[in-house]
Amino acid sequence: MQDSYSELIKLLLPEIIVEYFELTSYKKEQEILHLYLKEINSIPKEYRPFKLSSKGFFDEITVQDFPIRGHQVYLHITRRRWLNEDTGKVVFRDWNLVADGTRVTQEFASFLKEINRFQPK
Repeated sequence: MQDSYSELIKLLLPEIIVEYFELTSYKKEQEILHLYLKEINSIPKEYRPFKLSSKGFFDEITVQDFPIRGHQVYLHITRRRWLNEDTGKVVFRDWNLVADGTRVTQEFASFLKEINRFQPK
Protein backbone atom coordinates (compact mmCIF):
# COMPACT_ATOMS: atom_id res chain seq x y z
CA MET A 1 0.00 0.00 0.00
CA GLN A 2 2.87 2.40 0.80
CA ASP A 3 4.15 2.08 -2.79
CA SER A 4 0.76 3.13 -4.16
CA TYR A 5 0.85 6.27 -1.99
CA SER A 6 4.32 7.06 -3.32
CA GLU A 7 3.11 6.73 -6.90
CA LEU A 8 0.10 8.95 -6.19
CA ILE A 9 2.28 11.65 -4.60
CA LYS A 10 4.49 11.62 -7.72
CA LEU A 11 1.46 12.56 -9.81
CA LEU A 12 0.35 15.36 -7.49
CA LEU A 13 3.56 17.17 -6.55
CA PRO A 14 6.26 18.88 -8.61
CA GLU A 15 9.02 16.48 -9.66
CA ILE A 16 11.71 18.35 -7.72
CA ILE A 17 9.71 17.97 -4.52
CA VAL A 18 9.22 14.23 -4.99
CA GLU A 19 12.91 13.70 -5.76
CA TYR A 20 14.39 15.56 -2.78
CA PHE A 21 11.70 15.59 -0.09
CA GLU A 22 9.64 13.11 1.87
CA LEU A 23 6.03 13.68 2.80
CA THR A 24 6.00 13.58 6.60
CA SER A 25 2.33 14.43 7.21
CA TYR A 26 -0.71 16.19 5.85
CA LYS A 27 -3.71 18.06 7.20
CA LYS A 28 -7.04 18.77 5.51
CA GLU A 29 -9.06 21.79 6.68
CA GLN A 30 -12.32 22.44 4.86
CA GLU A 31 -11.12 23.37 1.35
CA ILE A 32 -7.39 23.58 2.15
CA LEU A 33 -4.83 20.77 2.00
CA HIS A 34 -1.55 21.21 3.88
CA LEU A 35 1.33 18.90 2.90
CA TYR A 36 4.39 18.80 5.17
CA LEU A 37 7.67 17.95 3.45
CA LYS A 38 11.17 17.46 4.82
CA GLU A 39 14.30 17.43 2.68
CA ILE A 40 15.95 14.00 2.59
CA ASN A 41 19.52 13.60 3.77
CA SER A 42 21.24 13.32 0.38
CA ILE A 43 24.34 15.46 -0.01
CA PRO A 44 24.16 17.98 -2.89
CA LYS A 45 26.27 16.97 -5.91
CA GLU A 46 28.50 20.05 -5.67
CA TYR A 47 29.51 19.13 -2.09
CA ARG A 48 30.09 15.37 -2.51
CA PRO A 49 33.91 15.72 -2.53
CA PHE A 50 33.77 17.27 0.97
CA LYS A 51 33.13 15.73 4.36
CA LEU A 52 29.67 16.92 5.39
CA SER A 53 27.57 16.19 8.45
CA SER A 54 23.88 16.91 8.77
CA LYS A 55 23.27 19.93 11.01
CA GLY A 56 19.51 20.12 11.22
CA PHE A 57 17.05 22.19 9.28
CA PHE A 58 16.16 25.74 8.33
CA ASP A 59 12.82 27.19 9.42
CA GLU A 60 9.83 25.89 7.52
CA ILE A 61 8.63 27.85 4.48
CA THR A 62 5.16 27.67 2.98
CA VAL A 63 4.43 27.90 -0.75
CA GLN A 64 1.16 27.57 -2.58
CA ASP A 65 0.90 24.90 -5.27
CA PHE A 66 -1.73 23.83 -7.83
CA PRO A 67 -5.20 23.27 -6.42
CA ILE A 68 -6.34 19.64 -6.21
CA ARG A 69 -10.04 18.83 -6.69
CA GLY A 70 -11.18 22.26 -5.51
CA HIS A 71 -8.80 22.37 -2.54
CA GLN A 72 -6.10 24.98 -2.16
CA VAL A 73 -2.75 23.25 -1.62
CA TYR A 74 0.01 24.57 0.60
CA LEU A 75 3.42 22.91 0.76
CA HIS A 76 5.14 23.32 4.12
CA ILE A 77 8.79 22.74 3.23
CA THR A 78 11.64 22.15 5.66
CA ARG A 79 15.09 22.38 4.10
CA ARG A 80 18.17 20.58 5.40
CA ARG A 81 21.61 22.04 6.07
CA TRP A 82 25.01 20.41 6.44
CA LEU A 83 28.29 21.41 8.07
CA ASN A 84 31.32 21.26 5.78
CA GLU A 85 33.81 19.80 8.23
CA ASP A 86 36.74 20.90 6.04
CA THR A 87 35.81 24.60 6.05
CA GLY A 88 33.55 24.87 9.12
CA LYS A 89 30.84 26.52 6.97
CA VAL A 90 27.19 25.57 6.76
CA VAL A 91 26.15 24.49 3.24
CA PHE A 92 22.77 23.72 1.73
CA ARG A 93 21.16 22.81 -1.57
CA ASP A 94 20.44 25.87 -3.73
CA TRP A 95 16.67 25.65 -4.20
CA ASN A 96 14.77 27.77 -6.61
CA LEU A 97 11.32 26.61 -5.47
CA VAL A 98 9.68 29.96 -4.98
CA ALA A 99 9.03 32.11 -8.04
CA ASP A 100 10.50 35.62 -7.83
CA GLY A 101 8.18 38.02 -6.01
CA THR A 102 5.54 35.36 -5.25
CA ARG A 103 4.79 32.69 -2.68
CA VAL A 104 3.92 30.00 -5.23
CA THR A 105 6.11 27.39 -6.86
CA GLN A 106 7.78 28.34 -10.15
CA GLU A 107 5.78 25.64 -11.94
CA PHE A 108 2.50 27.12 -10.65
CA ALA A 109 3.64 30.68 -11.50
CA SER A 110 4.42 29.56 -15.07
CA PHE A 111 0.97 27.99 -15.30
CA LEU A 112 -0.68 31.23 -14.13
CA LYS A 113 1.33 33.28 -16.64
CA GLU A 114 0.27 30.95 -19.44
CA ILE A 115 -3.45 31.07 -18.66
CA ASN A 116 -3.34 34.86 -18.32
CA ARG A 117 -2.16 35.09 -21.93
CA PHE A 118 -5.55 33.78 -23.11
CA GLN A 119 -7.86 36.50 -21.78
CA PRO A 120 -11.30 36.77 -23.48
CA LYS A 121 -11.56 39.71 -25.86
